[in-house]
Amino acid sequence: MKLEEAIKQKEFKDPYNKLVVNLLYTHSYLVTAQNSLFKPYDISPEQYNVLRILRGQQGEPLTISSIQERMLNKMSNASRLVEKLKGKELVQRVECPTDRRQVDVSITSKGMELLETLEKQVSEFNHKVIHLDENEVIRLNELLDQLRG
Repeated sequence: MKLEEAIKQKEFKDPYNKLVVNLLYTHSYLVTAQNSLFKPYDISPEQYNVLRILRGQQGEPLTISSIQERMLNKMSNASRLVEKLKGKELVQRVECPTDRRQVDVSITSKGMELLETLEKQVSEFNHKVIHLDENEVIRLNELLDQLRG
C-alpha cells in the first residue's frame, strides 16, 4: 500500500519529507507486527533484542550500559527491561566482584530455549512482512546503511 493511501495524505512537501514519514510509518508497522508475534511469549520486541544481545555474548556477561549501547532502540530503558526479563527467569544479574555498582547480566538456559523456540517464527515473520525479493532486500539494506552515513 502506498504511504499516501495509508495515512490519507495527498502529497508531501518534498521527497525527503515523504521518506522520513515513510520510514517512521514503516517502523511503526513492523513494531506493531512484532508485538503480536512476541505477545504469546509475554515479551516485547525490546526484551527480545536484549535476549539476542546476550546470546551473542556466548556465555560472557554484559553490563547494563553495554546492553544499552547495543540496543536497536536507544530510548529503551535497559535496566527496566533486564529486571522484567529477570522476573521471567530469562536472564540473571550478578553483582560485579570488582565494582559493586556494576551489574553483570547473562542469558539463562530458559532464555536460550525461548530464543530457539522463536527462531523459526521470527524468520517466517521477516519473510512474510517484507514484500521484497532477496535482491531488493540486499539493495534496501545497502541504501539504509548509506542513508545513515
